[in-house]
Amino acid sequence: MSAPAGALGAFLSRRSTVGGASALVSQLLVGLVCGGYTVGAALGWGSSELALIMGDFGLSAAALVAAVSCYFYARNGGDRFRPAWLLFSLSSLMAAGGNAVWGWYEVVLDRSVPSPTLADAFFLCFAPPAIIGLLVLAKRPVTRAGWVCLALDSWLIGGSLLTLSWSLALAHTAHLADAEGASVARAALALAYPLLDIVLVSMVLALHFRRSNVNRSAVNTAVAALALTVLSDALFTSPLLRQAYHSGQLLDAGWFAGSVLLAYAPWGTKSATDNALPPRGTPRSTSRPIAGSLAALTPYLAAAVCTLGILSNVIEGRRVDRVVVFTGCTVVLALVVRQGIMLVDNIALTQELAQKENHFRSLVQGSSDVIMIAAPTGVLRYVSPAAVGVYGREADDLVGAELASIIHPEDLGRVVHEVRRFLAACPGEEPTTRIECRFRSGTGDWLNVESTVNRHQGGLILNSRDVTERVRLQAQLQHNAEHDPLTDLPNRALFTERVRQALGGRRSGDTGTAVLFLDLDGFKAVNDRLGHQAGDELLIQAARRLHESVRVGDTAARLGGDEFAAIILGDGIRDQPARECQVHEIADRLRLTLSQPYRIGAGEVRVAASIGVAFAEPGISPSDLMRNADLAMYRAKAGGKNRVELYAPQMQAEVVRRSELAARLRTALRDGEFALLHQPVVHLASGAVAAVAAQARWRSAQGILFTPAEFLRVAEDSDRTAELGRWLLEEAVEQAADRARAGYPVSVTVRLSAGRLLDKGMPFGSVESLLTRHSLPAGTLVIEVTDSDPRISFDELEQRLVALRRLGVRIALDGFGSGYAAINALRRLPIDVLKLDRGLVEGVVESARLHKITSGLLRIACDLGMQSVADGVDLPEQVIALRAMGCTHGQGMAFSGPLDEYRLRRALARGEFPVPGSGSATAQPVLTGGSIPLLSGSHVETPVPPA
Repeated sequence: MSAPAGALGAFLSRRSTVGGASALVSQLLVGLVCGGYTVGAALGWGSSELALIMGDFGLSAAALVAAVSCYFYARNGGDRFRPAWLLFSLSSLMAAGGNAVWGWYEVVLDRSVPSPTLADAFFLCFAPPAIIGLLVLAKRPVTRAGWVCLALDSWLIGGSLLTLSWSLALAHTAHLADAEGASVARAALALAYPLLDIVLVSMVLALHFRRSNVNRSAVNTAVAALALTVLSDALFTSPLLRQAYHSGQLLDAGWFAGSVLLAYAPWGTKSATDNALPPRGTPRSTSRPIAGSLAALTPYLAAAVCTLGILSNVIEGRRVDRVVVFTGCTVVLALVVRQGIMLVDNIALTQELAQKENHFRSLVQGSSDVIMIAAPTGVLRYVSPAAVGVYGREADDLVGAELASIIHPEDLGRVVHEVRRFLAACPGEEPTTRIECRFRSGTGDWLNVESTVNRHQGGLILNSRDVTERVRLQAQLQHNAEHDPLTDLPNRALFTERVRQALGGRRSGDTGTAVLFLDLDGFKAVNDRLGHQAGDELLIQAARRLHESVRVGDTAARLGGDEFAAIILGDGIRDQPARECQVHEIADRLRLTLSQPYRIGAGEVRVAASIGVAFAEPGISPSDLMRNADLAMYRAKAGGKNRVELYAPQMQAEVVRRSELAARLRTALRDGEFALLHQPVVHLASGAVAAVAAQARWRSAQGILFTPAEFLRVAEDSDRTAELGRWLLEEAVEQAADRARAGYPVSVTVRLSAGRLLDKGMPFGSVESLLTRHSLPAGTLVIEVTDSDPRISFDELEQRLVALRRLGVRIALDGFGSGYAAINALRRLPIDVLKLDRGLVEGVVESARLHKITSGLLRIACDLGMQSVADGVDLPEQVIALRAMGCTHGQGMAFSGPLDEYRLRRALARGEFPVPGSGSATAQPVLTGGSIPLLSGSHVETPVPPA
């Protein structure tokens, strides 16, 4: 028995011990009272007067106590036996009255008791209530045949006892009364006592085998008390004792004990039954089968007693009395009738049993489940025919085999433990159990079988079914839930669980455990260029390489997209720097492996791998460790890609700082802390202001407007980028309309990314409604398209730009001269203005190579009839060189930085800026249409006086 089961058994045993001790004290007290009375009666109580008192009033007091006890129990109890206890109370009350009358004559009046007298009336009234009470206690038959059999059994017992008693004593008593000339009343009284006792004994014996299971201990004790009383009455009515009896003799102890037991029956035995719970696993008593056998033999025993009574008269040579003959005949007739009823009943039961047996046999043999019956030794006694279809084995081949021989050895220990636990459990609390294990089939394969197990005569009944397909499906579903469907590597959920397992248990203190996050650099370009099918094939090959590169026991996983991860379990190295160097070498080998060419279709493609590594720390959680590796991987990508980066705490600090900046950005947008500045775009030949470029600035707490590069990166990555772009466009259009109404009709350029233009958050109608609301003239708004993101669809972008041009919006291509998509954009998109990248402008004077490239780009713009704007013109030499190469417009510190609205209007009122070298340079043709697109120039922090 397991430890929990043993503890529970000990607890129940302790409860039983406490309740049993209380019952034992009550039983000892009853025994002492009865024993004391018996000893006193045997010794004559020391005096004749005390003997008379104890023999009369003592018995009356005991019977009165029994009457009161049964009455109060019946009054407080609520079961269906309440009338029985009330009848027992009345019966005891009659006995108490009879003994009290007897004592009145012998003790108070000091004379012998006459016959008949009032005491005889009380004593005769003792038996009827007791007989009816026994009928109430009996288990009621459910059919009329049962009631007839109960009456016949009672008469069989009573008639046999009457025959035997009449032969031995009653006939002599009747003849004696007749010879002495006794009156009819005295003769009837002499026979009434034994006849009532015979009836009472008959009921006691007949109902002993039919008593109810409710409160059996109390019923048994009450029946024993009545039996003891009847036995004392029988001895009293015998001729040998009747002549010499007087109150206070030992015979009174039987009546006294019967009354005390009847008083004790409902209370003491109930307490013992309630408290003394049988411990779990205690075998059932075998008294019921014995009681059933005695009940079946009752009619034959009664007939045998009756026969003995007749044989007694024949052997002694006496004439057989008519009473004996009549009683014997009725007993035989009752036996024949009873046997006839039983025969008819048995025939009906046999037919019903045969029908049920055929029904259940059909159910068992036709069931798709295999039904097996195992003996307590584990040997199979029965196996249903369904075993052929389920196990592939004949049922006859399995009968006689050990159940353990067909169970998988790995499952046998678990099955034996569950069976032992089930058999030790209380059947009422756990009638069945379910066991799932593997059974050997006829082909030698192992089948997953689910069995419902029931108890059967100390053994087991197993109702088994094949669940192999269900187990396989569950295993497949579990595998699919934990693995990536494309690469079959563990997914994020399973990888997180593996990391949790690596950080717990015996490895909890091992800081050598490392997590690697890997990202394929250039995968998106391959996916867009060759298609998703080629991208999937690349991911499958990369996953295979990664899986083959990690050690046995380590785990490689795909987290999603082109992101992979691996966990390298620690090997107990205490030298942390050496361990970091070792893991760094492993990660570098993985990087080289993943960077090898991939064979996709008929060609080869190359991608690189950026890897971040994070080591476990004491007390770190799986999510924190994976986050650290992710941060290190993004640092590797930001540092140039195709490299390995180890996690450092300052990476987390940088993330916190960026999060704080993002939060400040949200607050600034909500509180209106952004200001709009404009940088003039100047005609390089005349110095006239041709356009202004709208630029957003963030007003600091000190009132200074600045554009730090870190803030711009946060704005690029933040979810608030769309809101910032919408605010910039609306403010630029509104202020341009105000300037036009004030007499300064100059074009305004607003920089927007291609992704922003295609964003559903800024539909086409919003730009049209903005221009209509502010009545901005056509050609005044210029949109600078930035980015060359390969994920942007040129078809959608072209459609959007064409629609904007129909509204009178001019389109500029920002950053021309950088990015592989610039020429493609120039070929496909409706561009009005080309804006040279500031990287070309910065080196146009010092680098002859950049000078030639810039010159060629400007010729292309001129040949296509487009305007050109140089961004970042900060030096006079740059102005001279660009003008000489044919650049028409410039923007930068050589003319002016970003201006607030007041200074901008002063510059527009002045009309032009001085142009370096304008006197000596050769003038170039000026392009018409002075509005030019522009975006914010430098990302370097630019202090500007407050507005």
